[in-house]
Amino acid sequence: MSDIRISDSTVRNNPTEFSELLSDCTLCPRKCHADRLAGQTGYCGQAAAIKAARAALHFWEEPCISGTRGSGTVFFSGCNLRCVFCQNYNIANGNAGQVITPERLTAIFLELQAQGAHNINLVTPTHYIPQIVQALQNAKKQGLDIPVVYNTSGYEEVSSLRLLDGLVDIYLPDLKYVSPDLSARYSHAPDYFEKASAALAEMFRQVGAPVFADDSKAGTRTGAKSGISESGREYLLKRGMIVRHLVLPGQTKDSKKVLRYLHETYGDAIYISIMNQYTPLPQVTHVSELNRRVTAEEYDRVLRFAERLNIQNGFIQEGEAAKDSFIPEFDCRGL
Repeated sequence: MSDIRISDSTVRNNPTEFSELLSDCTLCPRKCHADRLAGQTGYCGQAAAIKAARAALHFWEEPCISGTRGSGTVFFSGCNLRCVFCQNYNIANGNAGQVITPERLTAIFLELQAQGAHNINLVTPTHYIPQIVQALQNAKKQGLDIPVVYNTSGYEEVSSLRLLDGLVDIYLPDLKYVSPDLSARYSHAPDYFEKASAALAEMFRQVGAPVFADDSKAGTRTGAKSGISESGREYLLKRGMIVRHLVLPGQTKDSKKVLRYLHETYGDAIYISIMNQYTPLPQVTHVSELNRRVTAEEYDRVLRFAERLNIQNGFIQEGEAAKDSFIPEFDCRGL
C-alpha cells in the first residue's frame, strides 16, 4: 500500500474524491484502471506516490515562459505516452527520480517562487493530477501567486483537465501528430490526435487568448526559441496557450497538417512553437527513420509553410538546439 495521503476534499464542484481517481485510474486516455493506491503501476509506470526528478529554475523554455529569471520547473517521473524517441527518456520510463509527498510538493512550489521563478512549470504531470491539485490549492493558500504552467504531451483526458480549471494559467501542450499511423508507430497511441485535439479545446476554453505582462528584458537566449512575431520576445505570458510541435525526421508532411489544424482552429489566439531540437537517443537505433537529426532543409520547409499560412504568433528555434546538452540533468535537484 502506498503511503501517500489523499485529502478527503473534492476538486472544485467535481464530486469525485481523489482516492477514487487513483484506485481505479482513468486519468489519461489509456484508462488502464490500475489501483495505484494499492501499489499497482499504471501505463505511466507509477503508483500513487509522487515521483519527481528535478525542481529548479529552467531557462530553455520559450522566452515568454523562461524570461530572465527562469521558469520554476518540476520534472515528474513517468509518462502516459512514452514515445519511442522521448527526449526525457530517463524520467519518462521512471528510472530517474525520488518520491515526495504532496506537502513537499507544496513547499517546492513556494521555494521556486522565492527563488524568483516567473512561473511554476509542471512537466509531464498528467498521472499526478489529483496530487498536484491538492498541492496547488495548499500553495495558493500559503501565498503562491505566480502563474502555473501545465507542460504536457497533449495526450490528455478532458474530464481530468477540468479538475485543473482555475488552477492552471498557461497550457503548454504538444501537438505531435495528426496521422494515426505515426502516433501508433511512435507513441503506441493511434487515437492521439483525437484525444489531443479535444484536450487542446478544453485547455483553450479554460485560459483563452494570451495575456502578457510587460517585461522588456525577457529576450531570447542563444539557441533558445525566438519569435516569428516580435511581440513574443518582449513579454512574459501570464495566461494563455502555447502549442509545441517537434519536427521529426522525414515527417514534414504531418508537421504541415499539424500547423494547418492549429492555425485554422485557433488563429492568432494561441502561440505555436515549432521545434527543431529532436535528438536521436540510443533507444531509437531500431527505428531507422528516427535515427538521425532533422535536416536544415526539412525544418526550413516547415517554417516556409508556417509563413504561407500567415502564422503571426509563434516561436522558432535558432542555432544548435538539437544537442544532448539541452536535456537537463535529472539529478533530483531541488527535491
